[in-house]
Amino acid sequence: MPEPYIIPVLLENQRTILEPLLPGHFNELWKVAAHPEIWEFTIQKIKTQQAFEIYFNTALKEKENNQSCPFAIYDKQLNAFVGCTRLGNIVKEHKRAEIGWTWYDPAVQRTGINKACKHLLLHYGFNTIGLNRIELKTAATNLKSRGAILKIGATQEGIFRHHIINDDGSLRDSVFFSIIKTEWPEIEKTIFPEFIHS
Repeated sequence: MPEPYIIPVLLENQRTILEPLLPGHFNELWKVAAHPEIWEFTIQKIKTQQAFEIYFNTALKEKENNQSCPFAIYDKQLNAFVGCTRLGNIVKEHKRAEIGWTWYDPAVQRTGINKACKHLLLHYGFNTIGLNRIELKTAATNLKSRGAILKIGATQEGIFRHHIINDDGSLRDSVFFSIIKTEWPEIEKTIFPEFIHS
């Protein structure tokens, strides 16, 4: 087995709990993933429970192989699981990882839960395991996601044209963003003050 680097741990603040993904999360997350609008801008176009099962099991396999750390997102306000996110593309020797594979129940979008989740992941990445760089990317056409990434203090680095072929055969341009370790203390203080010491 590869040496553990990003260890799956439960992360929590006053708004949300990020639980390391387990097989037992499947049924609750499928209830959320069944909303087709979630997958409009994603690489995977999940339309059936069988397709979601493949997606879900891939995340568990990556966790087992220390390739990524997927989390089920629990909303304390609703007392329910509302989505999924992941620390992935982990490159231990360069202290780099990516926050992504994030999706939420449409009912909780624009309610502040994304900000709460991002703070937990960024704080864990920079403060706990000492990453130098955390990347984020999204489809160039996903203007809502691009705006949300900029709001958490990330810097847009560029657009990779025809970067990915989606499951449906369409070509995707990807916009890349990052936050680096030296920027994080100021970003945390100015953008996430409500979560510091929570």
